Amino acid sequence: MNSDMLTGLLAQARDDGAELVTLRAVVEEASELGAKRTLALIGLDDARAQGDLSELRELLRAWRDAKASARTAALGWIVRGLCALLLLGLAVRLGATDLLR
Repeated sequence: MNSDMLTGLLAQARDDGAELVTLRAVVEEASELGAKRTLALIGLDDARAQGDLSELRELLRAWRDAKASARTAALGWIVRGLCALLLLGLAVRLGATDLLR
């Protein structure tokens, strides 16, 4: 939708006599300025920004790994618990509880 609006604005400006090369330069400059403002608003406009983003990616990767490990461990415990209940049920059904007395 934004590209359609931009295309329309470029066509309108060209119809009014502006050169396409000049319009593209203006759009690129405005885009770059907008990106710089956005980075400044979120605090990523200094020299440490790349390191900060790398650290955030590393933390996110570690969080995802921890989540996957926790999910796997929980599933393993659930399966073990169900197997233990099944064995207990079989033992009761087959009368193995008489051996405990």
